[in-house]
Amino acid sequence: MTGGWFQYLVVFVSSSILCLFLVPLTIRISWRVGLLDHPRGYKRQESPVPYLGGMAITFAFTLAIISASLTHPPVAGRRELNVILITALALAVVGLLDDIKNVSPWVRIAVEVGCGIVVWNLGVGVSLTGLDLLDLLLTVFWVVGITNAFNLLDNMDGLTAGVVCTTCTSYFAVAATGGQFLVAAMSAGLVGCAVGFLRSNRYPAQIYMGDGGSLFLGFLVAYLGLKLKVVGDGFQTSVVPVLACSIAILDTSVVTVARLRLRKSPFQGGSDHISHRLVKIGLPVPVAVGTIHVVAAIAGVLAFVCSRLDPISVWIVGGLVGANALGAAGFLLTIPVYPEQQHS
Repeated sequence: MTGGWFQYLVVFVSSSILCLFLVPLTIRISWRVGLLDHPRGYKRQESPVPYLGGMAITFAFTLAIISASLTHPPVAGRRELNVILITALALAVVGLLDDIKNVSPWVRIAVEVGCGIVVWNLGVGVSLTGLDLLDLLLTVFWVVGITNAFNLLDNMDGLTAGVVCTTCTSYFAVAATGGQFLVAAMSAGLVGCAVGFLRSNRYPAQIYMGDGGSLFLGFLVAYLGLKLKVVGDGFQTSVVPVLACSIAILDTSVVTVARLRLRKSPFQGGSDHISHRLVKIGLPVPVAVGTIHVVAAIAGVLAFVCSRLDPISVWIVGGLVGANALGAAGFLLTIPVYPEQQHS
């Protein structure tokens, strides 16, 4: 896909408008077929909420990117683009099936591992060790980890859509200024979809994206992070997407550690995410979500800055961010969110 700033704007606007148009349609379909998220257990919304939003996101993004690739054909990489779109759509279907009938977590992970191998076979992956097998394992770990991180992050109104905005805006800034047209255009499309979806997904949400949407977005964020290239060494290239995705990574890490400490399954749902912990200490839902968005935006800016720094400075920034993340995780883990903690 070739082009410049005008083409990026077209992709952003078209994906946003398509999502705005498709969301009301998917809301009506959800109510008609009864695909609703009902209040129960840790799900404390006041009334049932449609969760076919992922369908609007996937269709909007796919149509916008295909249209852009037809009007401005890629010089190279058309096959890669087609394979990635098909893989992302397949993962969206698995997510939709999970929304409908609860697919086993292990089946989902197996599919995600397959998606990671597909990405590697396209020549996109981690290049840190120089050992193909180890780099393949790191690539699959990244794809599975980031895909699930954004899926787990979808736990409060507007949260995942907003973080996708900040993450992919960071990707876009790095790619567009570095001449990586495919990454920039796809990032612009994801930002557009997220912005269009936020209109109906912000608190109080009229629709949820469901697993069909969060897995689709998470996989594309993971792929684009691997595809993104930075002038510098392998560590610098790796730090940029890690920083851009750091909020999703931190949330998954906090939840996993908290659940394992209490011998709970990391795969179960619960009100123990960063957003829930912020609400627990007194922040209203919109403020808690907004706080996370602001931190995610700061991380995105740091990711862009690191793409322009020398390697030593990147190590320093990475170390400082890592230390602050550990401190934040330690504090968040002290907030009681489980019944057994509150009665101890």
